[in-house]
Amino acid sequence: MAEDAPRRQPTLDEVAERAGVSRSVASRALNNAPHVSRAKREAVERAVRQLGYVPNPTARALATRQTGAAALVVSGEDPSIFADPFFAQVIVGASAALEEADLHLMLCLAASDRGRKRVAELLRSRGADGAMLMALREDDPLTRVAEKAQIPVVFGGRPVGTTPRWYVDVDNVGGARKATEHLLSRGLTRVAAICGRLDTEAGRARYRGYRDAMLAAGLDPLPPQEGDFTEHSGAAAMAALLANRPEVEGVFAAGDNMAVGALRTLRKAGRQVPADVAVVGFDDLSVSRVSDPPLTTVHQPIEALGREMARMLVALVNGQDPTALILPTRLVVRSSA
Repeated sequence: MAEDAPRRQPTLDEVAERAGVSRSVASRALNNAPHVSRAKREAVERAVRQLGYVPNPTARALATRQTGAAALVVSGEDPSIFADPFFAQVIVGASAALEEADLHLMLCLAASDRGRKRVAELLRSRGADGAMLMALREDDPLTRVAEKAQIPVVFGGRPVGTTPRWYVDVDNVGGARKATEHLLSRGLTRVAAICGRLDTEAGRARYRGYRDAMLAAGLDPLPPQEGDFTEHSGAAAMAALLANRPEVEGVFAAGDNMAVGALRTLRKAGRQVPADVAVVGFDDLSVSRVSDPPLTTVHQPIEALGREMARMLVALVNGQDPTALILPTRLVVRSSA
């Protein structure tokens, strides 16, 4: 009589599915790692008993190296950057997604050589289960550090000059094109652009969208008036535009904060918006709804950007191979244009 075929051993994925938790949570629960709630730990233990799961010793050894945390690293010079409405929404989205996977969020600011060295050590020493990198500039040393990281890394926005394997970005070119086309649809021809930093991919991509729309309409795009995504820089850029291009009748600002600064300068100069100069921003931050006048802008799903970055990172931590993602943008028409 033939012997029965050996029974297939249940997998960790099956334990996680039976317990109603993610694979990473199941792994940490089995290895008595921190940051797993009692309810989820008990659900995993119950699933193990029901399925007869026996942990793989090698996998167990690897799993015990998990920290239960993921890092959000921002390359910037000002610690107050985390209070910026844009990054605040990214943090909300990322935190919510990591909470679902029982991972804690670490915030890191690479604002100096010392700060960058600490981040590099974090990526090399597996001081977190994974990392999300944002606001990288051209030739940012963190891009090279990420290539050698010993943990999964997801980029929020693409770095200048390279396309990493795992990133989440928004349709910067398409959104800027929509903004410019809206100004042109009003019959305006003398349209300028206040772009973000040109050593960032977002700054360059949004200027490309403006340029593409102008060329498609048979108009010469004006040289970019560069800002740094702050209200102050938008005000200064608008002042320079009025001095050098007093005939300007439409402005695309590549960020709502810069657009609000432009509105302030126009008001001081006695220019009516939109009668004299129409203004369109980019982001759809809360300030765009309370500005005077309320700002026509390009909505980008900022909270979803943070959430999808975190979900991609969790997938990588769990051994999956997700694909890069570009989120859509849409025009929100208000009173400024």
